[in-house]
Amino acid sequence: MTKKELAAVCIARLKAEYPASDCTLDYDHAWQLLVSVRLAAQCTDARVNVVVQELFARFPGIRELAAASPEEIEAIVKPCGLGHSKARDISACMRMLRDKFDCRVPDDFDALLSMPGVGRKSANLIMGDVFGKPAIVTDTHCIRLCNRIGLVDNCKDPAKVEKALWKIIPPEEGNGFCHRLVDHGRAVCTARTKPYCDKCCLADICRARKEFANE
Repeated sequence: MTKKELAAVCIARLKAEYPASDCTLDYDHAWQLLVSVRLAAQCTDARVNVVVQELFARFPGIRELAAASPEEIEAIVKPCGLGHSKARDISACMRMLRDKFDCRVPDDFDALLSMPGVGRKSANLIMGDVFGKPAIVTDTHCIRLCNRIGLVDNCKDPAKVEKALWKIIPPEEGNGFCHRLVDHGRAVCTARTKPYCDKCCLADICRARKEFANE
């Protein structure tokens, strides 16, 4: 089975297993998702969803958040960890949205990457979830599962994994596939415990299954 054929099987099975997979960060506007995904670095989505309630209530729009000082932002987002750097990036990003993009999140990948604190993962999430464009979000779940399954070969670099997946995942499937990998990684193919291969819908085609079975 080629990697492209393996990818097609994984897409179909995960789609059947997790038909309602979606972004687990709560947001009503694109700029809010931009803020939340920055806060989610080394923090759970569940905690971010709680913290941003106060942040968005106090600063309900791009202009309001852009006018806030990094210190004001940090005081609220500190529970997400790395509060100083995250607050600095959020402040700079909102100011750029206000001053350069007329308070609108751009639907251009390179424009998103030009903003402070926005990397390929964040830009892809915005492109896929907000604008419905082809996207592949290589978060830790995606990287771990793709290596275990055999879609990539011993590759942990997010940009390299993303590049490899673009070659085997149909563009229209990328965003949903990555969301389903997150759900599968949390429920079955876990990182902190031995994977639950006995209830995995991909067990018969997973390259790593034999390794786990022999542990």
